[in-house]
Amino acid sequence: MDFDIAQIDELLATTRAVRRRLDFSRPVDNQLLLDCIDLAEQAPTGGNLGSRRWIIIRDRRVKQQLGDLYRETALSFMATTAERRRGTGDPNERVMASAAYLAEHLAEVPAIVIPTIIGRHDGSGRPGLFDSVIQAAWSFCLALRARGLGTTWVTAALQNRARVKEILGIPEHITEIALFPVAYTRGTDFRRAPRDPARSITYFDRFGTTAERGPSAELSFDDGPGAIVEIDIGARPARVWSLVTDLNLPARFSTEFVGAEWASDARGVGATFHGRNQHPAIGQWTVTCFVDAWEEPRAFGWRTSDPNNPGARWRFDLEAGGGGTRLRFSYIIGPGPSGTTRALSNNPGRESRVLRRRIDEVHANMQRTVEGIKQLAELSG
Repeated sequence: MDFDIAQIDELLATTRAVRRRLDFSRPVDNQLLLDCIDLAEQAPTGGNLGSRRWIIIRDRRVKQQLGDLYRETALSFMATTAERRRGTGDPNERVMASAAYLAEHLAEVPAIVIPTIIGRHDGSGRPGLFDSVIQAAWSFCLALRARGLGTTWVTAALQNRARVKEILGIPEHITEIALFPVAYTRGTDFRRAPRDPARSITYFDRFGTTAERGPSAELSFDDGPGAIVEIDIGARPARVWSLVTDLNLPARFSTEFVGAEWASDARGVGATFHGRNQHPAIGQWTVTCFVDAWEEPRAFGWRTSDPNNPGARWRFDLEAGGGGTRLRFSYIIGPGPSGTTRALSNNPGRESRVLRRRIDEVHANMQRTVEGIKQLAELSG
């Protein structure tokens, strides 16, 4: 069977969490919901044992009770957070505002659907019940989207487990997974969300190891290998920015980086600085670095040796969220000559091993650096 890949891709990419655009006035047929559940039930299940059970709620009084419970457990937090982040540009600003809207109007949706599964999770951290129901629940969302309906994944309304079970008569040995408010959507022109491209969030063979191209079956210089470390910091981006742009700060944490001095008066793209380094296999050396990213307080990056053919590329990225900052530190080898290329020339036939050793030692220093920045930022922030 030939599938329309473009259409399927569009379905997968535009199935959004819908709250404000749910049409409360248009009825939703029960058979339509049952058709979507039929499709959801085709999802894989552990042991091929059909243990999922679905609840469709239409009774206005029951929906009102669930709405009251949702507001009791989450509305105050969502409304306060939305107000606190109003106008800040925080990515959660709109999410919290729309979630608060839904909490106020949950009883008005034509139907609420709750997937459950027979059994209770044992809390061990091992794969268990959820891996037999999450994929079905997402298939249900996709089936809705394909038919012009929308929903959003709600779990806050289920926090008071005892009360939910009381309202819906759910036995103790059944686990509630999510609550889906279902309605036709006002319009179907949902767009793809801004997301990081796969290559920037995908690692190869080991966590933190990246490749600009390929990669080959083994680590290869031609693939542009590198490393990424990330950490969440409980401080605003402005504070973290002041630390990552302090050229000498990483010397406090790295076993290789010694220090640096600005070689130009200006700060920004095109500025230069000299970095001093040491390594047991090489000794000490100084390298000229060329700033190629300077977006306060979001990005600071530089290239070493030659801006057009760098020996390495380094970059800090800062992303605001949740009142703090996610700091991302990345490193890419090449494409120009460096100490790494000399090591490759001196060890013919051992390319993968040389690159792995280099990436591992750089990754360790990068990890120490971001952990040190986190400690300093939170201490003073």
